[in-house]
Amino acid sequence: MAEKKKAGFLRKLIDKGRKKIAPTFDEQFAKAKKSGAKTFRSTRDDKKKGKLEYSTMKKKEVADKIAASKRETSRATGKKDTSAYEKATGTKLSARGKAFRDARKAGKKEFTFEGKKFSTRMKGEKEKKPLISGKGFFGKKINISKPELSGKTSKKIKRAVRGNTTGFDIQGARKGGLIRGIPKLAKKGF
Repeated sequence: MAEKKKAGFLRKLIDKGRKKIAPTFDEQFAKAKKSGAKTFRSTRDDKKKGKLEYSTMKKKEVADKIAASKRETSRATGKKDTSAYEKATGTKLSARGKAFRDARKAGKKEFTFEGKKFSTRMKGEKEKKPLISGKGFFGKKINISKPELSGKTSKKIKRAVRGNTTGFDIQGARKGGLIRGIPKLAKKGF
C-alpha cells in the first residue's frame, strides 16, 4: 500500500484560501459545531435551494434525544409515545408541523390548517421553476428550466400568435416578425 504524500507548501496555501472563500459543507458544519451554534446556513447551495438552515446535531445525537424524550413521556403517562419528531433536531412536531409534513410528502405547494393557507416551502427555500424536458444530444434525456419573458415581450408574442391585431400589424405574425426574432418587422407590421 502506497502512503499518501503530505501536501506541499503551495497546496496548503491554496487550500487555506479556498476554505475562506468557498468552504465545503462539511467544513461549515465542523466550524458551526465547534463554535457551539445550534444551526448554520450553508453558502454552498444558496443558488440552487435557497438559504436553508441546517442543524449541527449528528444522526446519533438526534436518535438519542428522541429515544430519551419517548422514554420520559412513556414513564410520565404509562403509555407508549407515538408522537412524531423532527429528523434534524429531535423536537416534537406540532399539529401544524404534522400537516406541513404530510402536505410536503404529498407534493402539494400549499396546505390549509385551521382555516388558513400555508406554503410547503421551507424557510429560505426558493420556488422551483417549471422544467422543459426532452431529448438532447445523443438521445440523452435533459431538463432545462423554462425561460422567463418580460411582460412586454410575452404580450407581443401572445398578440402576434393569437392574431388580436388591427391593420397592418397582422402581417407581423404571418411574416415571422417577433416570433422569428425580428422585432422591427413585428412593430412595423410588414
